[in-house]
Amino acid sequence: MKNNVLVIGAGLAGSEAAWQLVTRGIPVELAEMRPDKSSPAHHTDLFAELVCSNSLRAANIENAVGLLKEEMRRLGSLIMESADTHRVPAGGALAVDRIPFSQLITDRLKQHPLITLRREEITEIPADQICIIATGPLTSDSMAETIRRITGAEYFYFHDAAAPIVQVDSLDMTKVYRAARYGKGGADYLNCPFTKAEYEDFWQALTTAECAELHEFEKKDSVFEGCMPIEVMAGRGIDTIRYGPMKPVGLELPDTGELPYAVVQLRQDNGSATLYNLVGFQTHLKFGEQKRVFSMIPGLEHAEFIRYGVMHRNSYINSPVLLDATLQYRKNPHVFFAGQITGVEGYLESASMGLLAGINAGRLIKGKAPITFSQRTAIGGLSQYISDGPNEHFQPMNINFGIMESLGIKKRMKKKEKNGLLAQRALNEINEIKEKI
Repeated sequence: MKNNVLVIGAGLAGSEAAWQLVTRGIPVELAEMRPDKSSPAHHTDLFAELVCSNSLRAANIENAVGLLKEEMRRLGSLIMESADTHRVPAGGALAVDRIPFSQLITDRLKQHPLITLRREEITEIPADQICIIATGPLTSDSMAETIRRITGAEYFYFHDAAAPIVQVDSLDMTKVYRAARYGKGGADYLNCPFTKAEYEDFWQALTTAECAELHEFEKKDSVFEGCMPIEVMAGRGIDTIRYGPMKPVGLELPDTGELPYAVVQLRQDNGSATLYNLVGFQTHLKFGEQKRVFSMIPGLEHAEFIRYGVMHRNSYINSPVLLDATLQYRKNPHVFFAGQITGVEGYLESASMGLLAGINAGRLIKGKAPITFSQRTAIGGLSQYISDGPNEHFQPMNINFGIMESLGIKKRMKKKEKNGLLAQRALNEINEIKEKI
């Protein structure tokens, strides 16, 4: 067995796994097929590229994803170091300037003396080397076939969609106002308010617009509920998006104090605040239709679209059948899986599974037993869910307190208080794990 680890894929999970290994003095071969071969969603050759939103979601530890962030920070996460370094205003959320975020991670890994970079597509899993498969939801066809062959398990597929980005100086700011919902975190969002008539016209146009043609391999797939295209959501009823991404609650008009009938929110997408993305507007409409329909949003009549929304196939394995909570493949413990391919959903969730795989691959190569994180931690809640969840209808999962071990306290308490106790318990355990590893 070689004395280094092969990490396949330099996305969020692969980058984090590689970092965890080299910081423990373990040599890494990091294989990334871009730019020689790309995917439908990637635009650069940078590591840890954010292909959808630039938001890493809630920042406070009373929210499960905020807790996950803090666990990762305490365990020396490169992803979190870069996110904290390149943070942009986003109210109570952590959003990043996407290019500098990925550039820092790329530079750190490329410049590390223990990393050998292989810019090539890996299509086979080595028999003489510990390996972390972090090829992501857009795993190449050749590698997907290899994984299917060695596991003997069928893939599941779902659709994922990315929201459009507009240039801020092309907006009509006489119609747009700054505010964060309930005033939380400052006025970091741009808000486009609708009257009832404007909303009904917009809904009619959205639900009758033409979608892009699916690729043949996508036609049999189903829409993933966690990242549903706005036009699909709108098609479920005229008020569905008005109670979803376009809900006006907490966004009173500054002039009158009244609530608009509906609101489209725009979130800052880069450090210089020149680009904003349409929050919750993942879409698979044709580009021309996006321009036509989204220009009906008040303030976006003459908007310049820097990127239109795109949709792509996401794939993941039936992890409850295949993986242990250490992220080792049950039939071959020298093979680890990490990231979104395991059935976690979200940037931080994917990176955290890379962190766990990196820690455990490092322990394995040093002859130590891999660590199983308990469900009292956010990382453990995820790894336990994907290794011991329902295997018949296994679906991707974001971090939430519902997959973590309960407090076991019968006393009624407010949600924030309960979540605060869950978070403190988790961080105490993470501190103990940090000492151990």
